[in-house]
Order: sequence, then structure tokens, then C-alpha cells
Amino acid sequence: MSISKQAFSWTIIVLTCQHKDSVYAFQRELEIRQQRGGLSQRTLLLTVSDPQEPGLGSGGATLNALLVAAEHLSARAGYTVVTADVLDDAHILILHTGRDFPWDSCGRAFCWLPMEKPAQTVQAPVCCLDVLLDSLSNQVCPGSPPGVWVCSTDMILTIPNTFEMSWERFSGVRVLAIPGDVSYATKHGVYLADNQGQVRDIIYKGSEERIRQATNSDGKVPLVSGPVFFCRSVLELLLKAHVTPPLDGCTYMGVDSGAPSLQISLFLDLLLCLCSDLNESEFVNGVRPGSSSPFGPQGAVVRRARAMLWRILRGTALHMVDVPGGSYDYLTLSGIEHINRLTKRGTGDTLSHIQHTQAVSDGGRVINSVLEGDITVASGAVIQHCHLQGPVEVYPGCLLSGLDMNSSQIQQLVLTNDLIVQGHRVKLGEMKMTVYTVLGSHDDLNVSSDEDGATFLNHRWSDFYSRTGIQPDDLWGFGKSHSLMEARLFPVFRPRGGAVGVEFGVCWLLGGLGPLEQWRASWRLSLREVLYLTDQEGELHWREALFFQVGRRRVQDNLNCQSNRGMLPSFRAAVLGGHHTDLLSTLDSIAASSRENLGVAARCLACIADVLGCLAGEGRGGLRSGPAANPFWRHAFYLLEQGDLPGGVQALAKERTNWNSRPDLLVRAARHYEGAGQVLLRQAMMSSQRFVCIGQGAVPPLEEWQDVECPARLDFSGGWSDTPPIAFEHGGAVVNAAVKVDGRRPIGARARRIKKPCLLLVSSNGEEEGAVTMETVCEQLQDLKDYCVPHAPGALLKAVCVCSGLVTYPSQQSLKEQLLARWGGGVEIRTWSLLPHGSGLGTSSILAGAVLAAIYRCTGRTYDTDSLIHAVLHLEQMLTTGGGWQDQVGGLVGGVKLARSKACLPLRVEVECLQLSENFLCSLQEHLLLVYTGKTRLARNLLQDTVRRWYSRVPSIVENAGQLVDNAEECALACREGSLLRLGACMDCYWGQKKIMAPGCEPAAVRTMMDALRPLTLGQSLAGAGGGGFLYLLTRLPQQRDAVRQVLDSTQGLQDFSVHSVELDMDGISLLSSS
Repeated sequence: MSISKQAFSWTIIVLTCQHKDSVYAFQRELEIRQQRGGLSQRTLLLTVSDPQEPGLGSGGATLNALLVAAEHLSARAGYTVVTADVLDDAHILILHTGRDFPWDSCGRAFCWLPMEKPAQTVQAPVCCLDVLLDSLSNQVCPGSPPGVWVCSTDMILTIPNTFEMSWERFSGVRVLAIPGDVSYATKHGVYLADNQGQVRDIIYKGSEERIRQATNSDGKVPLVSGPVFFCRSVLELLLKAHVTPPLDGCTYMGVDSGAPSLQISLFLDLLLCLCSDLNESEFVNGVRPGSSSPFGPQGAVVRRARAMLWRILRGTALHMVDVPGGSYDYLTLSGIEHINRLTKRGTGDTLSHIQHTQAVSDGGRVINSVLEGDITVASGAVIQHCHLQGPVEVYPGCLLSGLDMNSSQIQQLVLTNDLIVQGHRVKLGEMKMTVYTVLGSHDDLNVSSDEDGATFLNHRWSDFYSRTGIQPDDLWGFGKSHSLMEARLFPVFRPRGGAVGVEFGVCWLLGGLGPLEQWRASWRLSLREVLYLTDQEGELHWREALFFQVGRRRVQDNLNCQSNRGMLPSFRAAVLGGHHTDLLSTLDSIAASSRENLGVAARCLACIADVLGCLAGEGRGGLRSGPAANPFWRHAFYLLEQGDLPGGVQALAKERTNWNSRPDLLVRAARHYEGAGQVLLRQAMMSSQRFVCIGQGAVPPLEEWQDVECPARLDFSGGWSDTPPIAFEHGGAVVNAAVKVDGRRPIGARARRIKKPCLLLVSSNGEEEGAVTMETVCEQLQDLKDYCVPHAPGALLKAVCVCSGLVTYPSQQSLKEQLLARWGGGVEIRTWSLLPHGSGLGTSSILAGAVLAAIYRCTGRTYDTDSLIHAVLHLEQMLTTGGGWQDQVGGLVGGVKLARSKACLPLRVEVECLQLSENFLCSLQEHLLLVYTGKTRLARNLLQDTVRRWYSRVPSIVENAGQLVDNAEECALACREGSLLRLGACMDCYWGQKKIMAPGCEPAAVRTMMDALRPLTLGQSLAGAGGGGFLYLLTRLPQQRDAVRQVLDSTQGLQDFSVHSVELDMDGISLLSSS
């Protein structure tokens, strides 16, 4: 489908149909498209049936639809009669669904195609109607003045993206012509136009000689393609029809007033009278295929109607526009043509659940179906709207449609090449049932059975008679055409057996077991009768039920296979379609059974949160990010924390039912599901603790301080890929560096054992003179209860005490008893950071590593850096901050390094220190600068929002995650090869990737700062997640601190910034001498 240039805004769309029973079903289909966002909410949607059967013809249906549109617009404008004034600013689209289509019970308009609309926000099928609406609304109609566009839905129209039309000073009627071959045109219509595009004649099914008169210089002829535009002034003339006999017989008002019904053609009556080569007599008295005869039973009425059209419309300009490169695919009655149409476009699997996808050949197509078991689909075969249980092999040239068959039923179906087997939902009075038909894909439906080449099941009729014993009198009544369309072949009822299933009807016709007399005794229908009796509402309901069943199964497949396919469009579709209850039950079931993979369970709960958000409505109910500690949900969270996954999921589902009455409650419920997902995510990440190896050494004496200092971290590329769950679902890679700021390691901790059995926790933030110090004393075990509340006083240090095994919480032993028994007294811990809050330099994670190291040392335990990295990862899950692993890697390991994690649990971080030349290290150090932006990162929900979008598998996020990893590998290569230029390019690329992961991470003042500094830099980025803090620069020239400060000083609107030097720290975490 095309990419929209400028979506056209329709005032009203009218869909016409032959049968009044189709109105409700088709109206609902239009409204569903509007709900899904395919049609503007401002557009009035109407479905109009022909007032009498047989139909009015395309011209009569156009006049009737125009009247209904004008009537509704008049009523909306407050008029009590139909007035043409409402057409002054109206853009009207009339679409004709046309005749029954044997290969789709819902007609050509709602024939599904094997394609999906790209970047759709709500998952939806693509039908011929959707392709046509897309072409008209985005390519053909934009720019047109008020008026009415008319088009049939019996073809697939393809318009090049480059096509444009000029509407300057246009008036009259305009038609579009598609280039085609002369041989093809003999079965269709062509326009004969002069050099200025004025149409002289319309040739319908003419001889090759006649059609060649319309040949263009390229040998092609202008085919009648469908779209017709009538300008505002012509609409007023057409609107007169409902009060002008005998044309009023085309409208419901005329029929309701007693006027005889009348059939007229859009092209061969309404438009033909505008063609310059015809005179009035030729137009009025002409006999032409596809139009009512002027000499038949209604000949006099037809001639009067044509004469009236001549009088009303003659003199109106009819102008043709060529569409170079366009194509026109009319949906004929040929079965093999339709199968080829489906197999030559789109993809093999369209909105389907296929148990064994490898059994579908590249050239096979499965559309809106559930295939279970061993089902092989050959190239050139199509399955649509089916639920099948194998084993079965579907051969080339076959079409299976509308079937619901289990394995025992389908084994009785003896398929060969080129067969079409269909299940039709029909309505016989008040009774609804399914009728099954079988045809050959090469059969001609309308040719008489006694003509040469006439076939049934691709074989001559005589062969069929000989094989079955059926006689022509069994099939056709007196006076009926002996065509396949009219043959009463298909059993519906047996006198004593009730409704006929596929086993007896279709299987018997294909050569299955059963007596001829049983077939003869059955009440049978012809294909034409089956199509006439089709319950289109029931057919669409079957397709919809399959669509949502497929959606649920694909959700289950995606989650269990940990696929990166986005499911939010499917969730929105289920909510809009009222199928959210079944979807939520499916998600509950998957979550409860995912004990072996808590990552899958966590994603399930996030998916449930998305469904609840969809139920609340886009932008309704409040922000998705928010607190998740309401007491009513506490029991469910407790069960999850205790490891009772099925019980926790069940408790969540039970509580969910109390929160679905209002949008705000639904959003709050969604927040709690995200919170529950975080519980499972933390438990999944806890498995990293197995990579923490702590040994036992000599315990230092009481009061001896163990001091640790750490550099800060600069992330050059790959950040966000280290964040759970991205880090273990996709895999992560980060390049970062350990740095001193203004010549100092800005992060440190010290710990010592003290006599008093308590925990003395002191933290200091900021430069010494203006440092903010907080002291917390824990004398009771209960003082540690808020260690998992990130913003509680001393939370980080309390969490370290628990995580390091310094104390156990909860415990039957008191804090005093534990400290005395384990360490012979209490522990004093002091930490400091010279960096401002929200610096983006990894402070909290690095500080956690420093504190752990100090505690291990003061309690006589040994460790390595790899253990510290994973211990911090474990600690941050206990603290519930949920961060990634790159910060501690950056500050605990010296130099420039590439760290990776694989897409699996348990998550393990592997660090590769990059071996870089001394020259490159010196050069890098001379070109790196830090600028404190003066902006504190306020977006506390950046992480939560990003994780939510990852869980939803927003396509841009999934693609960006891969690009983050690729850029990290490229960045490492640039460093190894000593290229500052390539390193700078990687930094710039990385900043763009950060903005995709976390929209809103670039404040306006920072953007101004970066724009001003761009001429001086090879690359730049905000450190960490962005939103504020430090900006780091790789300058073009060395030693640019003064130049940077000068540029910033002269840039309007910047304040509170400061420029800092950067020095690479090759040691990482440093243990100072005991004191």
C-alpha cells in the first residue's frame, strides 16, 4: 500500500450494495475501519442498498447514493428538504460493491489480500476496499475541488506514488485511464480521447480494430479504470434525477413514490452522453453491451431516460487523465486468475497461526487461518478463513476458503491440483448453516455445459456424468441456463439426515463413498443460489472470530518464542473488537505457566498492562507511569515476591476485575501490572548472583578504615542495550571509559568495624565546602525495612548491607545479635560523590560497587571486579531501581572497554579491555571535555517508559536496540584503529539513538548548547540516559576548554554551565592504604 502524501478529508463516504441484507454487515465494516483509524472520525459513513432487486446499474446506484448523501447532509445542516447548497463544500465518495463474487462470499470489496498495512497502529486486514480507499484518499483525490468521486470496488487499482493531477480552474467531469494492452481491452472498456484529453467516445468490449483507434504512441490504450469525478456544478444537475421521471426510478424516493425501477449505467449512460462524437439519436437509440436495451420490454422508458440525461447533462466537459505506470486488475469470475492474483502478491503468512510454518511453500498463501498439525501448502495454493487440523496436502492451483475441519473430516477430502473448496455461511429464513461447494479453478462458470471446453472440476461434463451417474436433468430445471453457475450440485439437506456436511457433499462430488440416490434425495443449491443466500453478517463474524483467535495464538507464540514482533496493534484491535476478555485470559495463562522463564512472565504482565491501557483509551485516565503500591494489590505482589507465580497471577487477575469501570482505574491497574512485572524482572535478574564469587581472608582490626575510590563513567556507545530486559532478551554491547573529572576520582567509600553493634551510615554529596551530608543510624533490624525504597534515607547503603551479607533481613535474630555474632561489633560506612545529582556519569551504580568493596574488605572477604559488577546488578534489583550493567563496568574497570551480555538468562556481563595505543589514549584525553549543562535530569520515568516501549516491541525501539549494539562494535573498532573521526561519528550516532530510546531526553537549552558547539566537535552526547547532567565532547582540536567556554558564554539563554577537564583512568576501582 502507498505511503500517504496527504490524506484526503472526506465529508461523506457512501457504500452501495445490491442486497438489502448486506447493509448492516457492510456498514459495520466501514465503522470498524473508522474505529481503527483508517477513516477520519469526522467522515459520515453510509451504506445504501438498491431500492429494488435486480439492481439499478452503476449509474442508477450513483444517482440514488448521491440523493441519500445530499439528504443526510441537508438534515445535518438543519434543512427540512433536500437542498444542493449542502454540496458547496462537500467531498463525497461513492463506492459500488457490484455483483456477487464466487470466490469470496462478502464480494470483491471485502476480499482479503495477502498483505498487511505497514506501520499500522491497529492490526487489521487489507481488503480490496482498503487498497482502493488508500489509493483514492492518498494519491488520486487530494487537491480535487468539492464534488463527488465515484468508483467501483471490483478491481485493484495501483497508482504510482509520483502521480499528480492539476485541478486549476477545473469544471465538469474527470475520468482516470490506466494504460493497457489491446488484447486485454477487448474484454473491458477504453476511452477514445482527443489530444487535449476531451473524451470523444467510450468503447466497451469493442473489436480490436475499433479499440486500436484509441492507441497511444506507446502502443497502449487508455483503459476505463473506475474513478470518476463530478464537480459541484454537475452534482446539482444529477440531483435533479430524483424529481425527474423516469430517472426518479433510479432512486429510493422515486420507488417509494411508485415510479417504475430503472437501470442505467455510469459509463455507458451517464458519461457516454458527454462524449463529443455521439449525437442525440445515437445516444438515445444505441444498443450497447452492458447497458439496458432501448428496444426491450422497458425500451420506451430507457429511451425517455436517455433523452432526459442528454437534456440535463449534454454540454458538460468530460476530461480524461492518463495514469502512466498505473495498473488495473479487474476481479473476474475466473478461479485460477483469482488464485494467481493472491499468490503473486504479498507474503505467505498473513494474519495466520501456522503450527508448522516450514510446510508453507514460498509461493503458497495462508490468509486469516489457523492451521494445526501436518498441513502442507504447495506453491500456487491458497488457504483463507479456515481452521484446519491436518494431516492434509494442499496442491498447486487450490483454494480452500471458509472451512472448519478437524483431522478426521479433512482426511476424507481427496484433493488434487486446481480445486476450489469453500464453506459458505448462508441464511435460509431464520435458519443459519454452512453450505460447502467445490469447483475446478479452470472451470468457466457461465458457459453452457454442452459447449466445447465446458468443465466441472476441470473435467468435461460427460466425464462427470459417467463417474457419478448424475444426469443433466438432475442439475438444471426447465428454462434454466445449463451453466455451472446454475447447476444445483451442492447438497444442503437430507430428508432424514439433516444438514449436509463437507463429508457427504463435497467429498462425494470428488469421488468419495455414498450412493447416488442419497445425493438425488438431498435438497441442493446452485452456486448462484448459494451466493444469493449468503449470510454476509455471519460470514464476516466467522472471519472476525478467526482473526482474533489467530491474534491470541500469535501472542502466545511471540511470547513463548521471545519474538521481537510488536503486539500492541493486535491488542488495540482486540479491545476495539470487544475480544479483550479472551486476550487477557490468554495472557494470564501464559504468565502463570512461565515459571521456568521469568523474563517471559514479566513480559506477559507488561502486555496485560498494555491491554488495560488500550481499554482506558489513548490519552485517557492519566499517565501510564506512576505509583504501584495500592494496598488492594498487596496480596498479589506478596505471592509473586514469595515465588508463587500461578497464585500471584491469579490474584492479580481477580483484583483486576475491580478496576475496569473507568479509564483512570484502568490506568492505575496498568501501573500495578507493570509493578508486578518489575517484581518478576528483578527475580529473573537475581540469577546473576551466581557469578558473584566471594572468598574469605583476614579480618582487619576494629576501627581500621578500608578506603575505596572510583572514577566516573563516560558512555561512548551502546547504552540502553545493557538495560534489563533488553540486555537478556536482545543482548547488549557498550563501549565506555573510566574517567577522572578535573583530575580527581569523584566517587568513593570507606568502611570500618566499630565496637557499638549498630550500622552508622553517612553519605556526602557535592564538593567539600557545599557538600550535603546525611547520617542514618540503624540500631534495630526494623530500621532496614525500607532498604528497597530507592528514595528512602540511606536506602543505597542499607541495601548494600543486606546484599553484601553484612546482615540478614528479615531475620529472627536482632540486628545487635547478628552484628556481634558475625563481626564482633557494628560497621560504619561513609560514602562521597563530588558529582551533582543526575550527572549521567553512573554515580549510584559505581558508588554501590565502591561500598560493596569497602564492606567486603573491612569484614575480611575477598572478591574480584567481575564479582563486583554482578553484585551491583543484584543489588540494584534489591533496591528496585532496575538499572543496567554499564555504569559499574565503566567505573570499576579502568580504561576504555567493550562490555557485552548475551540474549539469555542468567545474565552475565563479559568485559573486554580495549588494547589501545599510547598515542591514541593521549590524543583522546586531549580532545575530551565535559560540560555540566546546569540542567538536572527531571525525567525520573525515562527508564520505565523505555522498558514499556521495549515490552510493547515498538518497531523503532526494536530496530534501535540492534543499531545500538552495532554502533558499539563500530565504536570499539574505531578506538582500536585509533580514529578520532570515526569515534566522533559513533558518538553523534549514539546520541541520535538515545533520543529514539527516550524521547524528551534533550531539553531545549541542551539542544541550543549542542548546536552552538557543533563546529568545534567531532561528536557529542549527553552522558547516560540524557535529560540533563553532563554533556561530553570530542573536540576537533586538542585543548579546547577555553574555546568551548567562550562559545557558551556568547550563546544567549545559557546559564549555570561549567566546563571540566577529563582524564582517562586506567585503573578503575582503587583500594587505598588502610588507615
